[in-house]
Amino acid sequence: MADSEGQDAGTTVSRPSAGRRDPYEVLGLSRDASEQQIKSTYRKLALKYHPDKNTGNPEAAEKFKEVAYSYGILSDPEKRRQYDNAGFDAVDLEGLDMELDLSNLGTVNTMFAALFSKLGVPIKTTISATVLEEALNGTVTIRPLPLGRAVNDKVEKQGAHFFGITISEAQAEAGVVIRVVSSVQSKFKLLYFEQEENGGLGLALQEDSVKTGKVTSAGFYFLHFQVYRLDPTVNALAIAKDPDAAFFKRLEGLQPCEMSELKAGTHIFAVYGDNFFKSASYTIEAICAESCLETAVKLKEVEAQILLKRNELRQFETEYREVLARFQAVTNKYTQEKQVVEELLKTREKIQESFTSVPSAPKKVSSSNTAKGSGEDSLLSADESESPTSGLNAEKSKKSNKWFNLNFKTSMGSTGK
Repeated sequence: MADSEGQDAGTTVSRPSAGRRDPYEVLGLSRDASEQQIKSTYRKLALKYHPDKNTGNPEAAEKFKEVAYSYGILSDPEKRRQYDNAGFDAVDLEGLDMELDLSNLGTVNTMFAALFSKLGVPIKTTISATVLEEALNGTVTIRPLPLGRAVNDKVEKQGAHFFGITISEAQAEAGVVIRVVSSVQSKFKLLYFEQEENGGLGLALQEDSVKTGKVTSAGFYFLHFQVYRLDPTVNALAIAKDPDAAFFKRLEGLQPCEMSELKAGTHIFAVYGDNFFKSASYTIEAICAESCLETAVKLKEVEAQILLKRNELRQFETEYREVLARFQAVTNKYTQEKQVVEELLKTREKIQESFTSVPSAPKKVSSSNTAKGSGEDSLLSADESESPTSGLNAEKSKKSNKWFNLNFKTSMGSTGK
């Protein structure tokens, strides 16, 4: 839901670079200052040092950052308590460093800012000092917005449309919801203003539009129970450095809305054009929760579940990272052991192959051995010729020849006769 006005009024809650001064000293307040005193003082100083009114003045820009940073601590009861107990070391606002004053950007810087926004880089933008000053001076035009009636309109960039919503005691008791939706996904802010003592309007709450499905939307829920807003810029840098943090830190941007109910009477809201180059088309509607009690009950249940889940994730992150570190160590060891085993098996295989792959030395044959071998061959041939089998074969051969010759001669003789 909305930020308190400190971040709305064009504040860049970025930590001052050099030695930081006591937030109470920066705002000129005592340590027992009330919430209303803190808000009122901040409004005056924020307008005094706002970039719109101090173009080209680096000293005013630093003062503006210092005032905004100090207000960021003192406007949050928990951060104020932490600071009071342990000083700056107990306060962490690093997630709110990326905030731009679009009304004071040059054309080139605006193009770069638009590019980063398109790429999904969370960039918080400020509200024009002109709008804030006109509201504070009571010179804005306020249109009535009856409960249950939607209004469609288009607001120029860095401009604002103001609406007055009047509620009865019964309606205040039932609860009220104010929602703004842009079907063309325009970028805008939903603002809530409080009546100042001088009759002007001081910015109290802000809700930046977020993309949900095919539309952008923002809403305030005054339902008598704690509703939370989800700031995507919290821990954005940590998420960029560690992909796992994108999941575990996602709910860290969950912040309680400063107001949970409205009193009977007229309340002032505004739609601020937060686009870089063009106007914002929107539909605004104020609804009495009496007509949607079941939905309000479901929202209360889900808000409680999300808050519980955030606490569970904080514990689970510690467990997850311990197990992940152990898993990575075991995985590395597995890779190393696998490599060692592969090398040992390859070495073993090469050694085994060496037994059969080494060629034997050729024998040297001497002349005497050659002669001896020839003699043995001659003897063997003689023995073979003298063996019984050899004689038998020879005899058969003679008979065959004799028989052949005899027949041949007989045949020849017969032919001659």
